[in-house]
Amino acid sequence: MRLLDLFCGAGGATRGYQEAGFYVVGVDIEPQPNYCGDEFEQADALQVLHLLDPREFDAIHASPPCQRYSKSTAWRGDRQDHPDLIAPVRDALNETGLPWVIENVRQAPISACFMLCGSMFNLGMRRHRFFETNWAPLILTQPCQHNPATDMSHDHGKKQSEAR
Repeated sequence: MRLLDLFCGAGGATRGYQEAGFYVVGVDIEPQPNYCGDEFEQADALQVLHLLDPREFDAIHASPPCQRYSKSTAWRGDRQDHPDLIAPVRDALNETGLPWVIENVRQAPISACFMLCGSMFNLGMRRHRFFETNWAPLILTQPCQHNPATDMSHDHGKKQSEAR
């Protein structure tokens, strides 16, 4: 099965899809010399979606930049300096007729179907990401493998017990 990975970066999600058996084609506007996928195309993800022949892929994963919605952007700068890509990406994904997933931070305007954390996969990091799909997933996940009372939170920058 072939998966299109939009806004792929170096391929963090790509690797998981490959391990699940997908042939992954990554697309990113920036060069990705260390991309770990099967194919890479440097291009604008929205343009690729508008020109896409849906018969070439079985599914699409999109990780639009999160800076517009991230709490850390609010601490360090102006969110308005970053593009708001969720709605246009969702619209273009819907036009393909393919199954899709959008992944982003908690604060992003997505209808989160489920959350995954890096600690669930023994990645040595606490990084919560939320996923919206156009299909009805039944996702059974294990709990995060970090201690929210004492671990520093990637999402909040302070102990969870202090964040409450």
